[in-house]
Amino acid sequence: MEPVVLVGMAAAVAAGRSGMIGETMSEAYVHGYHWRESERLHDQAGTLVELLHSDTAYPSGSTVLEVGCGVGAQTVTLARRSPDARFTSIDVSPESIAEARQRVDDAGLTNVEFREADIFALPWGPESFDHVFVCFVLEHLSRPVQALTLLNTLLRPGGTLAAIEGDHGSAYFYPDSARARAAIQCQVTLQAQAGGNSLIGRELYPLMTAAGLDRVRVSPRTVYVDSSRPDLVDGFTRKTFTAMIEGIREPALAAGLIDPVSFDAGLCDLRRTADQDGVFCYTFFKGVGAKSRHA
Repeated sequence: MEPVVLVGMAAAVAAGRSGMIGETMSEAYVHGYHWRESERLHDQAGTLVELLHSDTAYPSGSTVLEVGCGVGAQTVTLARRSPDARFTSIDVSPESIAEARQRVDDAGLTNVEFREADIFALPWGPESFDHVFVCFVLEHLSRPVQALTLLNTLLRPGGTLAAIEGDHGSAYFYPDSARARAAIQCQVTLQAQAGGNSLIGRELYPLMTAAGLDRVRVSPRTVYVDSSRPDLVDGFTRKTFTAMIEGIREPALAAGLIDPVSFDAGLCDLRRTADQDGVFCYTFFKGVGAKSRHA
């Protein structure tokens, strides 16, 4: 599969195609092929560490599979927070893995092994891992339940699967702007046309239960940004969300979803929410479920 330049909450518009489980992965969920997208992912990860990972920790000696590690935006945080766990981080892109490995090495971490692997053709048998972590990947798959079902089989009884996804329908802001919402809708539409779902955060509970996970709990993680938090104004409003919408300008225009004047006006209004009197909100959803001990 050839590398594709992607944008989105983790990497935007996925090139969805059909395919059967067991074949090589037919839906692109690769993160960060373009250097600007790579930087955006790291800005996002750094800004949201406490919000998304304050309760993410794995016991000493446990084995954890990180699915779709991309350029390592989440990997460093995971490995640093659980230094005595062993991580296997996978992605389909050798270029992304090379960058992720460099990030981990630069952080002085030694508890991560990287593998080039496909979510629908994983090289491990049942009950190979104690835990699975998947972040900003399901949004790019047309068959998220099948992916989660496969990952569930890799868990040992009692092991956990954690999934984190955004939901672009949760974005609201002041000053409100129909033009900004129209620009955001372009991203939602592009991802849907590619077989993905940028509104998937709200669906985590039914998806995870449909995959056979037990004791599923989903918690919303809301980012609230006003000018009293300049770190979030810069790191999230500007460099994460607005940067994501900026990145889909050309695909949106090429698809005929919007005209250039309207898109640029919406982008201008999104940037306006980072002003002194602006407010921006967005909700991520984190789901954690367990492999049945009686499976």
